Amino acid sequence: GFDLECTPGRTVGRMSYSIAEAARRSGLSIDTLRYYERIKLLDPPARDTAGRRAYSDDDLNWLGFLTKLRTTGMPIKSMREYASLRRHGVASAGRRKALLVEQRRSVAERIAELQGCLDILDYKIENYAQVERKVLGVEPGMEEISA
Repeated sequence: GFDLECTPGRTVGRMSYSIAEAARRSGLSIDTLRYYERIKLLDPPARDTAGRRAYSDDDLNWLGFLTKLRTTGMPIKSMREYASLRRHGVASAGRRKALLVEQRRSVAERIAELQGCLDILDYKIENYAQVERKVLGVEPGMEEISA
């Protein structure tokens, strides 16, 4: 799980990752990492002695959470609000919870919609399987053998 109350590290601690390594580990592009920093979804990471970005494990955990939020379809605007609230610590927990509850409702609606689509696909696939068995005399799975 993700520790949503952790604050991003400002100094390079035990583990730090270059922007290329952070991109690889997070599955995001270097450009996306810079974009997230520019729009304040991601606090500026610590810098190494050469002045290069040095991402921490906390940064990577936060990026993982942001990726999950994007996957749920959360708009960048809401993600920015969440990120801003996060900087206020526990005092903003109620509003952050409300944002997540609303997003969860949206995800549940989408899952229900997709389940309905899946049910229709299953029905149609089974219908075609019956047509093949009855009309064409094809047994299930034979189409792969003859192909």
